[in-house]
Amino acid sequence: MLPFKASGARYLLLSILIVLIDQVCKYLSVTFIEHGTMGINVTPFFNLVHVYNYGAAFSFLADMGGWQRWFFAVVAIVIGLGFTVLLLRTPRTHRWTCIAFALFIGGAAGNLIDRVVLGYVVDFLLFYIRGEDFFWAYPAFNVADIAVCVGAALLVIISLFGHQHHEADSVRSQRSAGKPSGKAKELPRI
Repeated sequence: MLPFKASGARYLLLSILIVLIDQVCKYLSVTFIEHGTMGINVTPFFNLVHVYNYGAAFSFLADMGGWQRWFFAVVAIVIGLGFTVLLLRTPRTHRWTCIAFALFIGGAAGNLIDRVVLGYVVDFLLFYIRGEDFFWAYPAFNVADIAVCVGAALLVIISLFGHQHHEADSVRSQRSAGKPSGKAKELPRI
């Protein structure tokens, strides 16, 4: 395990910020928007709404009788703890990896609070397409969901393109610590 100051621990502040923004937005939605309506029309394709999700993404397992509440709560706890351990083991110089982990932690915690306290997750962002003869809506979501999706996208991008960046960070940190980099030639012994 890395020393606390060298790890990505400071990025837990981002996780806390995500949880605070998520919970405040959910509170405002519940307070000012009538449940189950089309809510506040922001644009011709976006509304602020007040709906409940008893399942996971896209209301997966929403109508299973209640056991899914605790199942998804346990999943969120395991994911949150797993990403916290990963964050504490990641050097803080790996900024984008730390940000991705922090986004996962904040998103998991934001929705976990809803599941444990309310029994469902409050969603309030609704994108849709409305025509004369049809209506299609993407499932409503919230700030915690956005954090998890952005964290996942960052991890995919990092896994595809980030190896050179991490190697450069490692070489820089080794040089600044007075250690030869892995690519440096060893001096001949005299």
